[in-house]
This record gives sequence, structure tokens and C-alpha cells, in this order.
Amino acid sequence: MTAYDLARGLHILAVIAWMSGMLYLPRLFAYDVEQNDKPEPLRSEMQGLLRTWQVRLLRIIINPAMFLAWGFGLWLIHLDVQARGWGFLAEPWMITKLSGVMLLSAWHGYLAGERKRIAAGTSQRSARYWRMTNEIPFLLAIIMVMSVTTEWTFG
Repeated sequence: MTAYDLARGLHILAVIAWMSGMLYLPRLFAYDVEQNDKPEPLRSEMQGLLRTWQVRLLRIIINPAMFLAWGFGLWLIHLDVQARGWGFLAEPWMITKLSGVMLLSAWHGYLAGERKRIAAGTSQRSARYWRMTNEIPFLLAIIMVMSVTTEWTFG
């Protein structure tokens, strides 16, 4: 096994964990919003549970997985630079991949901020909004995975 194989395998595992959390968190947000129509004490009990799960999901799975995915991704870039030079970073497929990583990281930050707004009772988002945006990470993943696996170029 080479260092590249190890880095790639660890990167893939970290991305799987990151993506699973990013796909689940908006669903928890939708369930939380739906509790607003419930009578007390059911509403408070359910929102308390859901908000505990939201915090745990972010702190125990999503945040560490993102840092690991970034770390192993940077390790992969380092190994690739050693093997083929800096030029591959300017290839369209890599620019697309890195843009996807930036967008996914921004979405992660937005979700973390929205979790705080939900806990404070200041979020204006509906359950429908969270269901509609739930697939954003998966759409970004499709673009990134296809870019890396095909290494497409212009011309």
C-alpha cells in the first residue's frame, strides 16, 4: 500500500461521514420546525431531543469529518504535486472539485449557523425549505466525484 492509497482511502471515509451528516442535519431541522404546531409539553420535549441530536451530529460527526476530509484532501494534493507537479490544480476537473469543496464547506457553515438560530428561536426557515435544500450536498458530491473520476478537460 502506498501513501497515496492510504490518503485516498481515509479521504473517502471522511467524506462519507461528512456527507451522511450533511444529508441528515436538514432533516432534523425540518422535524424541529414541524414541532411548532404541536401542543405543550410534547413540543418542548421533542424540540429538546431534536436540538440535542443536532448539536451532537455537528460536534461528533459533521465537524470532525469535515476537518478530516480537508486534511486528507490536502495530503492527497501534496502527494499529487510531488508526483505530477502543480499543473493539475489548474485543470478544469480539479477547479470544479475544489469549487465543490468550497461550496460544501460554505453550506456546512450555513447549517451550523442555522442550528444556532433554530436554538435561539430566530430561524425563519420552514420544514418545506429544509426538505427542498436537503439534497444540496448530494448534488455537489455528484459533481465532485464525477470531476475527479473522469478528470475531464477542455479540448
